[in-house]
Amino acid sequence: MSGRPNISKGLDHIVVDRSSISWVGGETGDLVYQGYDVRTIVPGIPYESAVHLLLHGDPPPQDPSQEVVEALRRYRAPRPATERVVDALDSKLPPLDALRTILSAMGDGSFGYPPTLDDGCRLISQTPVLLARFVRAARGMPPAVPDPGLSHAANYLTMVLGERPTPERVSALESYLVLLADHGMNASTFALRTAISTQSDLASAATAALAVLKGPVHGGAPSRVSDMLDAVGSPELAETWVAQQVAQKAVLFGFGHRAYKTDDPRAVVLHTIARTVADPERLVLAESVERAALAALRAAHPGARLYTNVEFWSAVVLEGVGLPRELFTPTFAVARTAGWTAHALEQAADNRLIRPDLEYVGPPKGRVWPRPLVGRGTTG
Repeated sequence: MSGRPNISKGLDHIVVDRSSISWVGGETGDLVYQGYDVRTIVPGIPYESAVHLLLHGDPPPQDPSQEVVEALRRYRAPRPATERVVDALDSKLPPLDALRTILSAMGDGSFGYPPTLDDGCRLISQTPVLLARFVRAARGMPPAVPDPGLSHAANYLTMVLGERPTPERVSALESYLVLLADHGMNASTFALRTAISTQSDLASAATAALAVLKGPVHGGAPSRVSDMLDAVGSPELAETWVAQQVAQKAVLFGFGHRAYKTDDPRAVVLHTIARTVADPERLVLAESVERAALAALRAAHPGARLYTNVEFWSAVVLEGVGLPRELFTPTFAVARTAGWTAHALEQAADNRLIRPDLEYVGPPKGRVWPRPLVGRGTTG
């Protein structure tokens, strides 16, 4: 075995394809959707218009996109068979695990290959509706009927909370959904594109993506940020608590990012949005922890380029809009269904099976099994 290949652990800096959907500028702190810097459109555009931009490449003629609004309303009522699956789920299941089953059930043989725009609109529309149905059932609440007159964000919040949310909360959640709608070839999108490359269907591919999103170093961190803020307790204790964690080499969730070596633009925008919906005391606590964490991490890792990532301020915003922390990562998935759909369509349009190699470093060929093999040789 000669000619050792170059190994890029974690596929760092490996470009596997071309995409027109979004660009992540890790060195410059950029996130661009189809040529639009997200900081120039958030807050501002509704989620439906972001979906239109990601799926079609251009802004809609008006906001919100009437084409997307109509498509999402058309699919907002799930099929009775899918609702029965949701209603049969154990109410003690974490919502994220329930969502994995919901995405699988949504397929019910009706999704095929190649994925279509209708498939994507159904995925985007029904994911929050079915998730909210499960959450309500788990709380002993009757099912809520989706309101066709409400926006995507407002309908989701209304179904989960059981009451009409304030405009400030809807606006904050809408901005969150747009900011989290896509992020280049992140881990869950890579899993989705790999699944689509095998000519699997969109529901199955989204289920694979959700399994990856669940991990705490991808989408599972925001609830841990809330736990961290609870553990600190007060702004006065932030420096001491953070110093102890850093000394013990414990993970500080919400800091550092695989791609960004400068400010995460989503975190910057979400910090501003948090000021509109967060409890004032919680906001002060979060800002104190952020300052203490950045100072301690940079002192402990001189030269490391560590910044606040999207999960930190996502937690504060999602708390502020009234969502329980067990819904933080599922809500991340609700947002990302738009990007997943766009990537599924793009992958299928010019498909090639994604099949990278591994360098084999085991024993060389030629080993012999130490016992006679059953079925080999002759029998008496």
